[in-house]
Amino acid sequence: MSKPDDSDKAENGGPSAIEQYLVKDPERFALNMARMIEQAGKAASAWTEPREKGEVRDHVAEPVVDMVKTFSKLSEYWLGDPQRALEAQTRLFAGYMTVWANAIQKVNPNTEAPPDAVQPERGDKRFQDPEWGRNAFFDFLKQAYLVTSRWANELVEHAEGLDEHTRHKASFYVKQVSNAIAPSNFILTNPELFRETVASNGENLVRGMKMLAEDIAAGRGDLKLRQADYTPFEIGKNIATTPGKVIGRSDVAEIIQYDPVTETVLKRPLLICPPWINKFYILDLNPQKSFIRWAIEQGHTVFVISWINPDERHGAKGWEAYIREGLQYGLDMVEKATGEKEVNAIGYCVGGTLLAAALALLAQEGDHRIKSATFFTTQVDFTYAGDLKVFVDEDQVAAVERSMSEKGYLEGTKMATAFNMLRSGDLIWPYVINNYMRGKEPLPFDLLYWNSDSTRMAAANHSFYLRNCYLENNLSRGTMELAGRTVSLADITIPVYNLATKEDHIAPALSVFLGSRFFGGDVEYVMAGSGHIAGVVNPPAARKYQYWTGGKPVGDFNAWLATAHEHPGSWWTHWQHWIENQDNIRVPARKPGKHMKTLGDAPGTYVKVRV
Repeated sequence: MSKPDDSDKAENGGPSAIEQYLVKDPERFALNMARMIEQAGKAASAWTEPREKGEVRDHVAEPVVDMVKTFSKLSEYWLGDPQRALEAQTRLFAGYMTVWANAIQKVNPNTEAPPDAVQPERGDKRFQDPEWGRNAFFDFLKQAYLVTSRWANELVEHAEGLDEHTRHKASFYVKQVSNAIAPSNFILTNPELFRETVASNGENLVRGMKMLAEDIAAGRGDLKLRQADYTPFEIGKNIATTPGKVIGRSDVAEIIQYDPVTETVLKRPLLICPPWINKFYILDLNPQKSFIRWAIEQGHTVFVISWINPDERHGAKGWEAYIREGLQYGLDMVEKATGEKEVNAIGYCVGGTLLAAALALLAQEGDHRIKSATFFTTQVDFTYAGDLKVFVDEDQVAAVERSMSEKGYLEGTKMATAFNMLRSGDLIWPYVINNYMRGKEPLPFDLLYWNSDSTRMAAANHSFYLRNCYLENNLSRGTMELAGRTVSLADITIPVYNLATKEDHIAPALSVFLGSRFFGGDVEYVMAGSGHIAGVVNPPAARKYQYWTGGKPVGDFNAWLATAHEHPGSWWTHWQHWIENQDNIRVPARKPGKHMKTLGDAPGTYVKVRV
């Protein structure tokens, strides 16, 4: 690296390396700083006003307390032995010395630049600007940060005596802190942000603070981070547009039947049970991505459960209510609309967990209408659950229950924040930088519109889920109690198609694989490429990713994967072939409303309730 002088110009003849970080119009810059402070006052007012009125009660202390307790346990190991503490400090100091020595060499024009002390992880987009390597100051910050965060991760990895849950939480919290303090997140330590701020004389900060105030107001006192431009989208107009009718409505669910597009259809209708965490139209974003539309084109008579966005009225609605008034009600509506008593069912994520619990209950009660079950990224055993398990222990569940008891539900923003934190490097900090520091509006994106369309969690429902699944793992243990019965997955003897995705951070492929052993019938385990959403919503026409099939899902997961056969593209066609192998009898297509009164057009009214 050469010394910064007048010859150090941008390739296009622009300002020198130093000049690009100097304010050109101090008066205008000062005026914009004043405007930014004015907008910051509006942001502060949007945050404090709901609290002063008692509309918002902060529960920030609870997760912070849990993080402090977790780090305390980690510290006990490293500080409990002076020799061990010294070794840890020595490793960090050695890393800093390497960074310092590299910095000295890089400013010397007569020496060859040494390699970095540590490289960013593959796929890390934070340090792509050339100045992170070319400018001695920013290069030093980058390397010091990477050395520190790598060292902190190693403290967790090498701490002996930690139980697995504490280690998982420590790793998660270290990652959150590391992501938050990255030099790329701050104006003065990010070369790209620094240059943009100087070039615009701070106008980017004025726009950004205005957006921050708007987003806090939109969250009614909490930050509702915008991840896309949502204005182009309207449910039923250009998103969730597959034609159909609402044929039933209960306190917790609307049942939608979609119009056929083929002359004949499979005799067995298809009932989809989506998660109530987020909304069903992830399976119907647009005609190109819609699994629902594609299934109709393959000859399925598709019915979907559209869950209510609960409020105070639904606080006591637990899993039995969601089974009776949602899933079982859906089966009743399917039978009323088609006359069919045999149905194929799909459950997605927690909707799949509910479907599995319902199947175990209905088997004991003698309701055998569901003849095959497909699970999309569904956990029934939570021994190796994903990163959401970080938020679940007795103290944290009790805190959530206290919070829900005030209104009868958990605010949708709470769950949205939790999911975003699982991938904070992708779903939080890039948007903080783009929106509030660059002052740029994010681009329209239907998937992120869906992601922002938060749903509340009914108190009894959510408490039952957290305790029986994540905390006590009762479903796979055969100790879950529903409707006065103790249910067992072994009672589910119908064929099961169990789809996992390779990079899933919510329902890991290993967890889905191990859950397969608890069913009482044959299980077809399939692993798709990509993650929890993209791995599922992968239409064949996109020709993306791949999927793996193999033998029975027994024994060691890695051994299964080593012998599994990889197929290019979407798993959708493989699933369709599996469905037709169960029963491929076809009948004339069924149009909604032929045998019953309809209640309106798809996608219905429940899905349009926003929080």
